[in-house]
Amino acid sequence: MIGYVTLGTADLQKNAAFYDAIGKEMGVARMMDEDTFIAWGEPGGPAGVAITKPFDGQAPSVGNGTMVALQASSTEQVDRLHAIALEQGGTCEGKPGDRCGGFYAAYFRDLDGNKLNAFFSWRLIDQLPPSGRLATTRAA
Repeated sequence: MIGYVTLGTADLQKNAAFYDAIGKEMGVARMMDEDTFIAWGEPGGPAGVAITKPFDGQAPSVGNGTMVALQASSTEQVDRLHAIALEQGGTCEGKPGDRCGGFYAAYFRDLDGNKLNAFFSWRLIDQLPPSGRLATTRAA
């Protein structure tokens, strides 16, 4: 249903480095790269993430209660994504760990304060038909 999510940024190039590192770990690259808009993902694949300078010329702001969730392929990838986010200058909003049994997640903010999480859920994977599953590793 969702094609991509757009987040506002005050410094496109600085925050682009943050998302380049996250995208690299997730196996995706920039799919659009314009002067005021950069998007990461795979054309025709799952939803992507984009950053942009707000079109109205106003300062970007973060939404209260808004969060972008990145689906990881394993609990180990959740750990790596959290570490990468912090290495790139992001801030921790919740260390990696199991949340409600079968849902492993970590929470962080990008350089503009947008909240993201990386998650792996074997509960969700078990509900998908085999044709709809991503290449995933179930936690031991």
